[in-house]
Amino acid sequence: MNMEVVFDQFPVLRSGELVLRKIEEQHLDELFEIYSNDHVFEYCGIIPKHNKLTVKSMIGHYERDYLKRSRIKWGIFTAEDETQLLGIIEACEFNQKVNMVTIGYFLAEAHWGRGLASRAVALLTEFLFAQVQVNRIQAEVMLNNEPSKKVLLKNGYVKEGMLRQAALWSGKGVVDLEIYSMLREEYMKVLQPDHEALIL
Repeated sequence: MNMEVVFDQFPVLRSGELVLRKIEEQHLDELFEIYSNDHVFEYCGIIPKHNKLTVKSMIGHYERDYLKRSRIKWGIFTAEDETQLLGIIEACEFNQKVNMVTIGYFLAEAHWGRGLASRAVALLTEFLFAQVQVNRIQAEVMLNNEPSKKVLLKNGYVKEGMLRQAALWSGKGVVDLEIYSMLREEYMKVLQPDHEALIL
């Protein structure tokens, strides 16, 4: 796993349609719209935030986690408009011994149903396999979160099974989770990319 690609300088990922880049204070209004919406976190281990100052402080937490080399959160933007934050996608739990990473993602409700999450996951998957050289990417999904499952399956992830009462998620208590994954060899064999993630 090439951690330097992720943490030496914040990577900006681009495809023809999307840009994944750093979330900054100028995106506070859109970030607050996401975090203050209870629907967005119905199936996530995140408690909605209804105080704008609290959300503003989270931007600093993103930076802290990045500098600790523990987690990276990208804002999801369209290539046509890189000013409007549409959602968040992250990579965390970098397990260098196993060469594995966990991903997660969520969008502002106004942008649901447009295929943005699927395209963002495709771009991040490509980056993690091709540039970071991870061997396994996984995602944990609550049982009723059908849209998230579809995003992963559409991108070639495999459902491995259910972890029963295996995690304590904020606001949800102890939950069952379905786990989805993809291995690098599967990605290289089945999903030959038609473009490479551009890192700026």
